[in-house]
Amino acid sequence: MFDKSLLEGKRILVTGGGSGLGKEMSKHFLTYGAEVIICGRRDEVLQKAAKELADETKGKVTAHSLDIRDSLAIEETINNVFDEGPLDGLVNNAAGNFISRTNDLSPNGFNAIASIVFHGTFNMTNTVGKKWIELKQPGTILSITTTWVWTGSPFVVPSAMSKSGINAMTKSLAVEWGPHNIRLNCIAPGPFPTEGAWSRLSPDTEATEGAMDQSSMSSNPMGRVGEMNELGNLATFLMADGCDYLTGQTIAIDGGAYLSAGGTFSSLGKLKDEDWTNIRETIKKSNEKDKKMRS
Repeated sequence: MFDKSLLEGKRILVTGGGSGLGKEMSKHFLTYGAEVIICGRRDEVLQKAAKELADETKGKVTAHSLDIRDSLAIEETINNVFDEGPLDGLVNNAAGNFISRTNDLSPNGFNAIASIVFHGTFNMTNTVGKKWIELKQPGTILSITTTWVWTGSPFVVPSAMSKSGINAMTKSLAVEWGPHNIRLNCIAPGPFPTEGAWSRLSPDTEATEGAMDQSSMSSNPMGRVGEMNELGNLATFLMADGCDYLTGQTIAIDGGAYLSAGGTFSSLGKLKDEDWTNIRETIKKSNEKDKKMRS
């Protein structure tokens, strides 16, 4: 679709770049000539991903361990990255989510999502943006949201609230930072299955299997989930020169799903108390597995 040198000379930082959507977008940026810096909490995963991406694309990719819940760590990492050379782009991809009835959520459960998606994304954006303003350098920020920013979605209220905040931030800063030649846009993907997110949003339980299949497939006008190269193409376009007048927008890429149905998880309203108990146990086991991998 694009000239192979489309992103040549650009340095792009991708949060959550060691896996899932972040890794796939990073691969596209590298393919089209960008230098990519990937960040994430799990250093082992990052280093493995960096090697795989470099081997596959022959591009330059480096990894920085970073927990975006820590504002001081963000500032230190961004200073180190800029010491190596100025950034041209930031992709706010790091996120967290799980399905739960809202009345089952604890304050810690809510904060587990909001601290990453809401606070972490803002702190990354503001830290990089201040650098660009200080250096009088243009820049492009791309944030990954969801279609819930328009429809809301039951059973993922912390994420829906946090992503809506990022949508509002993008529109607000597009105006505030426009005079500094800093563009901000969002992509709102539909279902693009990844192992990490899917284990929390589509737990492998008998109760959820049919409901999630119905939500992601039969209610989608195109009758399928998204393909990673489709998301990568859109991210590459938005990060490239040539659409410099495009800012403050949130673009859905979901096969028309949100236009034809309610919130993504509306179908889970049919589940019973025992079903939710099983879901909580499944998500708990998935979280414990992740903790063992990080330790």
